[in-house]
Amino acid sequence: MKYDSRPFKLVKNEQIADGIFDWTVENKDLAPLAKCGQFANVKVTGRTLRRPISICDADESSLRLVFQVKGEGTRVMSEMKTGDEVEILAPLGHGFEIEKGRKYCLIGGGIGVPPMLYTAKQCDNPLVITGFRNKDLIILQDDFKAAGAELVLTTDDGSAGVHGFVTDVLKERIGEVDKVLACGPIPMLKAIAAVCKGKVRCQVSLEERMGCGIGACLVCACKTKPKDGEAFMSQVCRHGPVYDAEEVFFDE
Repeated sequence: MKYDSRPFKLVKNEQIADGIFDWTVENKDLAPLAKCGQFANVKVTGRTLRRPISICDADESSLRLVFQVKGEGTRVMSEMKTGDEVEILAPLGHGFEIEKGRKYCLIGGGIGVPPMLYTAKQCDNPLVITGFRNKDLIILQDDFKAAGAELVLTTDDGSAGVHGFVTDVLKERIGEVDKVLACGPIPMLKAIAAVCKGKVRCQVSLEERMGCGIGACLVCACKTKPKDGEAFMSQVCRHGPVYDAEEVFFDE
């Protein structure tokens, strides 16, 4: 895995929903290396630990990072100005496996939606299911449509789109797809894995709290069991964040 820590120039910082911000950062050396499902580790002024942010999109010179303000570090990030330089370690982790000619269902829940955008751009007309608590947290719908995806929106409270959960839609459409890729909170991923088991292969991207982002600490350890292997505590930053759903012990 190739990665490095370099300064990126912040060229856009826009609030796109309640507490959710959309960054574009430029670095022509590192941005082209990004693959769908990977993440970037952002150095925040005055903070010891970097903040891991999923890569929402990438091109030859820039990365798009969409994040939610959850603490002091991300609050500082949300207040940065265009033109500022920010040190970013990227790209990190193992991303989703995409095979041409297959029909994909991509599922994102909450702040797990952003990494599915770059993933959608690597697939041929994917089915994309996005889930949010309510209409005030909805993001990136027009971006998915522009990427050629068939989009289904769900909200827990029914304030927009389908009233229900992403798994309600998946159960109805699973016979149409060859593979499911998902990112979001653990309860959602566990439910998706249960729907897919015995039907289609499923890969999940885990949202674990991280320290270093490169495997030097054990903050993001989770219990997994690779095929034909022994169960062990893997590091999400180094072995993931993407795993086959059947490798993950969701209850441990």
